[in-house]
Amino acid sequence: MNAGDTAFVLFSAALVMLMTLGLAFFYGGLVRSKNVLSIIMQCLGLASVLSIEWIIIGYSLSFAPGSPFIGGLKYLFLHGVTGLPNPEYSDKIPHLAFMLFQGMFAVITPALIIGAFAERIKYSAFLLFSILWALFVYNPLAHWIWGSGGWLSKMGFIDFAGGVVVHLSAGIAAIVMCILIGKRKGFPEQPILPHNIPMVYLGLTLLWFGWFGFNGGSALSANSVAAYAFVATNTAAAAAALTWALIEWISMGAPTTVGAATGAVAGLAAVTPASGFVSPISAMIIGVISACICYFFVAVVKQRLGYDDSLDVFGVHGIGGITGTLCAGLFAQTVVNPSGPNGLFFGNPHQFIVQLIGVGAAFIYTLILTFIIGKFVDVVIGLRVSEEEEEEGLDVSQHKETAYTV
Repeated sequence: MNAGDTAFVLFSAALVMLMTLGLAFFYGGLVRSKNVLSIIMQCLGLASVLSIEWIIIGYSLSFAPGSPFIGGLKYLFLHGVTGLPNPEYSDKIPHLAFMLFQGMFAVITPALIIGAFAERIKYSAFLLFSILWALFVYNPLAHWIWGSGGWLSKMGFIDFAGGVVVHLSAGIAAIVMCILIGKRKGFPEQPILPHNIPMVYLGLTLLWFGWFGFNGGSALSANSVAAYAFVATNTAAAAAALTWALIEWISMGAPTTVGAATGAVAGLAAVTPASGFVSPISAMIIGVISACICYFFVAVVKQRLGYDDSLDVFGVHGIGGITGTLCAGLFAQTVVNPSGPNGLFFGNPHQFIVQLIGVGAAFIYTLILTFIIGKFVDVVIGLRVSEEEEEEGLDVSQHKETAYTV
């Protein structure tokens, strides 16, 4: 084992955990003041509940040997997961360190979906949905792509840090759930504005910072691939934030803080699957492309179709994840990561085809399973709060608290 690599992965795990708690600020600032604590409690609830789910069964379903579609029960309750390495994933760090790092991804992925049904979901329904979604959507997808013997992994599909496993899955789940639960009261006739934009910026800061662990830590070693991932992460975020702000400046007459922050997150989501495979210039291009495409979905498609994805999870994370995953099939280079493939632009068109297959399979699977889970939860306990509770605000109706006192 390597002490430096172990320290790097453990620190990266802490950075990814910081992202879930930072997401509470990012999303919390975007909702109305009467719902900010509900967002914080949802993020905190997932950090607690899904950390336990991961230890009991989630890690085993994702990473234990099993079928090409789901892991077995070898690591149930972390049986056999010790301080010794697991050579299937890394022979340089403890198996426990790998488990913890991957567990932070399992926590933040359902947390991203929060933005789709913000301000109108029951807390009990939210927790039940998130647990079932982790079991039946996240864990299988993680096994397909990252697990030993996963069918997409064996096909050669690349997803360095979660473009499909995290962002596409959360984005597709978001569009399904926002349609199932219905629009917020007053949407779109009444303007529903962020209540605290500096809070949004604080959340972005924590997310951007944590993303270095999210992407860089996925190298599982403090090596050149991690360095490429760090640089790609920052470059794509910067390029996307700038591009989004410029688009707003041209179309609206002024760049906005919320817009630039949203652009940065779109760039971060898009570069995630490609970060350990692409050059800094390619990362810059991915940032620009993702900002343009995600802006179109947020500013045009959402308005035309009329769905109420409250905080644009589908438009930013879903579309960003799809864009970045396909870009990985275009821009990947073995000179960056010798253990990865070249992409289409570097002489390997087959890789782009594999990426298309992976995106399509994950899209369909996530859409169908999320719909089934959402309908099940709605039948069993109901997804949505009453009109009176929604009007009062979820902070009071669900948690008996208020964020601000006069």
